[in-house]
Parts: sequence; structure tokens; C-alpha cells
Amino acid sequence: MHELSIAHSLVEIASQAALEVKAKKVEAVRLRLGALSGVVKEALLFSYDVVIENTILAGSRLDIEELPVILYCPQCEVESQLPGIQQFRCPKCNQPSARIVQGKELEIVSLEYSE
Repeated sequence: MHELSIAHSLVEIASQAALEVKAKKVEAVRLRLGALSGVVKEALLFSYDVVIENTILAGSRLDIEELPVILYCPQCEVESQLPGIQQFRCPKCNQPSARIVQGKELEIVSLEYSE
């Protein structure tokens, strides 16, 4: 379960950011998670709750914004959201495309904290 190591990294990054702004307590960590990130949301939430114990993030919540896959179609010259991750084809013209615009993200967007 690599979500545990990802949770460790998230906590390290968020803890460092909180210390830099002299936060006393972190209330929430906001994360963007793409459908192609390879991360299972529920496993990450569970791992996060385990890893935050005895840190400045103890008691905080992990808010995850799930992002769908968006593909650019050179044929249609448009970006389209894929209905799933099984086929990388334009939903309009059915042409295959490997130009992923969104969906691989795994990034901390913000921290909510008290001073």
C-alpha cells in the first residue's frame, strides 16, 4: 500500500509549510487527486489519519478534490472529459489521443491553520 508512504510525504510537506508560517495547529490539508494518479482515495484518507498522530497536523482533515481525466483531441482541437479511464479516445470523434491535460495530479493546494 503505497498510500502510506504518500501520506508520510504529505504530512512532512504540510508540517514544514505550517512551521514556516508559525502555525500552531493545522485544521485541514487540501489536495487535488487525479484519476490517473494511481492513488486510492480511501486508502490515502485512512493512511493520513494514522500518520498525523503526534504531529502539528494531529486532528486535521484531508480534503480531497478528485479530478477527472481531460484529454486534448488534435482532430477536434478541443479538450474533453473522459467518461472513464479505459479508453483514451475523444468522446466526440472517437479518435485516439495521448495528450492528457488533467488527471495525473497529486498536489497539495492549501493548508487551513490557526496562528
